[in-house]
Amino acid sequence: MTTWFTADHHFGHARIIELCRRPFASVDEMDEAMIAAWNAAVRPADVVWHLGDFAYRSPRHPGEILDRLHGTKHLVRGNHDSPRTRELDGWASVQESAEIADGGQRLFLSHFPHLEWPAYWRGSVHLFGHVHGRRAGVGRSCDVGVDAWGYRPVTLPEILTRIGDAQNE
Repeated sequence: MTTWFTADHHFGHARIIELCRRPFASVDEMDEAMIAAWNAAVRPADVVWHLGDFAYRSPRHPGEILDRLHGTKHLVRGNHDSPRTRELDGWASVQESAEIADGGQRLFLSHFPHLEWPAYWRGSVHLFGHVHGRRAGVGRSCDVGVDAWGYRPVTLPEILTRIGDAQNE
């Protein structure tokens, strides 16, 4: 089992293509490409933490998309996650933020980036979305949104490599 992290898919949101300069000609093309990228990485027995903004103004029911995605899925609520999205049966959990461990590494998960977070001074890593690749994290934090990672979920080793590279620049 692998644990994955992601955020800011905005499934169904036509304007996000323009706002984030996503390389898709239509919402359907975007949604299908992101579903394919998710399922190419995530296996059915894996765990995925989605850090908010799963769907926005989607003409399709977000549950149809969620049901097609591999893994046990947890939602950390984003500012665009409506009750329609939050109340889907496909979520293993829905919360405002989460503190978990992955491979012994303590993590603080939130949709929004923070300057400090629980256990900041004890080596905790903060993962967030919301900024669509437009803002670097501080210290041991990282944007896990799809706009920063080729429209796919990422693993903690990938994240730690990026954080290490940023700290060494």
